[in-house]
Amino acid sequence: MRFTVRDHRPEDFTTLWEIDQACFLPGIAYSQSELKTYMRRWGSFTLVAEAAADNQSNRAMAQIMGFLVAESGRRGVGHIITIDVRPETRQSGVGSALLVAAEARLRAAKNSAVRLETAVDNASALAFYKHHRYDVIETVPRYYSNGVDALVLKKNLFPSVSST
Repeated sequence: MRFTVRDHRPEDFTTLWEIDQACFLPGIAYSQSELKTYMRRWGSFTLVAEAAADNQSNRAMAQIMGFLVAESGRRGVGHIITIDVRPETRQSGVGSALLVAAEARLRAAKNSAVRLETAVDNASALAFYKHHRYDVIETVPRYYSNGVDALVLKKNLFPSVSST
């Protein structure tokens, strides 16, 4: 499956919100105003993975496969606010491409690390982040509106090179 990662455009918003609704349970998924607020915060950026169009005439029909909202931290620690991939396009490399692109942008903005939260019962997300070398640093009790705890994960964006 071919796709490109790009910055979001204002006309993408409704599709991004619909993807978020498909990825998370009611009460955990963002309302439209919450998602807009996160996308507009100081230092935030939104990346979109879009299926590659076969030719220029198909450009208008390109489908958004997933997106990521992140923010550069004032103290040098970025934050992945959400990463959402359409259920039918998971396991295609979209989430990894979005995460790698976000980490590169955070690195370029002089963030030394990045953190994120995921539900303790979200085994697939935890495996995904572990694969990308994120470490659990704490548990936040009852973080989500449904009472589920969150794991806070962190990754050093400039890992030291050890000599052996």
